[in-house]
Amino acid sequence: MSIHEQTSVRSSHQHRAVLSTAVEALPAGERPHPGPLALLPRPNALFSDAVAAGGGQVEELSADTRALVWLSTQGAEQLADALDTNPQIEWVQLPWAGVDGFAHVLAAKARPGLLWTSAKGAYAEPVAEHALTLALALLRVLPTRVRATSWSRVPEGRSLYGLNVVIVGAGGIAIELLRLLAPFDVTTTVVRRSAAPVAGADRTVASDALDDVLPEADVVFVAAASTAETAQMFSTRQFALMKPVAHIVNIARGALIDTDALVTALNDGEIAGAGLDVTKPEPLPDGHPLWDVPNCIITPHSADTPDMTAPLLAERIRLNVEAFLGDGRFVGVVDPLAGY
Repeated sequence: MSIHEQTSVRSSHQHRAVLSTAVEALPAGERPHPGPLALLPRPNALFSDAVAAGGGQVEELSADTRALVWLSTQGAEQLADALDTNPQIEWVQLPWAGVDGFAHVLAAKARPGLLWTSAKGAYAEPVAEHALTLALALLRVLPTRVRATSWSRVPEGRSLYGLNVVIVGAGGIAIELLRLLAPFDVTTTVVRRSAAPVAGADRTVASDALDDVLPEADVVFVAAASTAETAQMFSTRQFALMKPVAHIVNIARGALIDTDALVTALNDGEIAGAGLDVTKPEPLPDGHPLWDVPNCIITPHSADTPDMTAPLLAERIRLNVEAFLGDGRFVGVVDPLAGY
């Protein structure tokens, strides 16, 4: 069974990884040398079993360690220290799809002979499901309905069927969103770094054409990586370009949206609503103006809960340990300088 086939097999936990590109073996000269692996900051039975299932050996961090699996979403400086004191490490597996929390470490420690992989694509199914849930809730004015204390006689709500949808990003979440949206007969535009076509999308445009496609969008899904280039890619100008009936859903990172501009756009009626699983700042403080916006749904970065992600990360670890010890077909390779 190929890597692609393996990452498409559903586990007993229902979900599977969704990859936006085919997995290819690293050239022999670029592969890390096999050896013991360390699980940091502390071992975990599920992930230790995943290493063993891939044929690997978990040991305490030492001069013999050749690979490191980082299991915390925090502790970037601790990770940096581990790499500084163990220059023999040749592969690091990170726990989440987005690596923005470790971006400065990746950039500072980038060197020939050090491979980085993440969980990108691993959590695409639950996150895309959450994104669609937020969009449907907004279109059906559920924020108003759940707060109601009397029977409304105002005929509100829109159907998703036949609408124009813009998806910003072309990773696993975007690919899964396209699949979930297909039964609704929507017209989809994917905005990505290049205009290379994305399978399943009606149209693909480069990121510099974002402003050109926003005026026709009914729903905008934000699913791009958080980098210096994507910071606040949605701000005052972008909201002004959108329809008053349009909704925006962000399941990527809060930094992609200018929060102050979003609050203004929602309060002024420039857009109809927002569904946010991520915010900036995050966590969103009590008393923040976003909490008072009636047409905004905020979920606490819970599109993929630990119960959903743990088996998916374990499978990613297993696959990459097999690649580490075998043919070099690593899944989720990260460019440390680009940050994704």
